[in-house]
Amino acid sequence: MFDKKTKSYTELLGKTNRIVEGTTIKGDIISQADFRLDGELIGNFQSKGKIVIGPAGSVTGDIICKNADIEGKFNGKIQVAEILNVKHKAIIHGEVTVGKLSVEPGADFSASCKMNTNSKTALSNDGQPRPEETNQ
Repeated sequence: MFDKKTKSYTELLGKTNRIVEGTTIKGDIISQADFRLDGELIGNFQSKGKIVIGPAGSVTGDIICKNADIEGKFNGKIQVAEILNVKHKAIIHGEVTVGKLSVEPGADFSASCKMNTNSKTALSNDGQPRPEETNQ
């Protein structure tokens, strides 16, 4: 009578992965769920969700995600489909492509920045940002 969709194991436990301070990962991370990084990532990160880089967190590599909050260090290319929040303690160097950008006073934002004007920018089914549509 009622069609109930069965929830996956990760949906039942919550959808946030966490890498704690003092942990270093060398390699790429691909995640369907949200992610909090308080350790160090040397490699690329891709998610259909949100990444939070905590005050002790550090990423050297490329990031592709839906949303991001950065309070730690980032060096590389980052593509955020929706909103990138840069906290006052953040240090960002590299290339940034975002839907919307919020930078708190005091942040070290030394990056080239491209803001997508298309408000419908989102991730495609494979987790990659959709190509930009040009209005000419």
